[in-house]
Amino acid sequence: MPKMKTSKTVKKRLRVSGSGRVRRPKAGGNHGLINKSRKRLRRLRNNDMVPKTLQKKIKRLLPYD
Repeated sequence: MPKMKTSKTVKKRLRVSGSGRVRRPKAGGNHGLINKSRKRLRRLRNNDMVPKTLQKKIKRLLPYD
C-alpha cells in the first residue's frame, strides 16, 4: 500500500498538540496592525484550538503528525 501524502498547506498552518488537539493561529494578525488596539493584538498572539467537529478531517490531512 502506498504512503499517504501530507497536505502541505495544512502542515504549514496547523499543529497537533501533545494531547492530540489541533492548534491554529488566530486570523487577523498579519497586516493593518496599526489600526487595531493593543488589547486586540495581544489576543491575536495566542493560538486557538480547532473545533472538535473539524479535528477528524484535519488529522486525515496530517497522517504522520
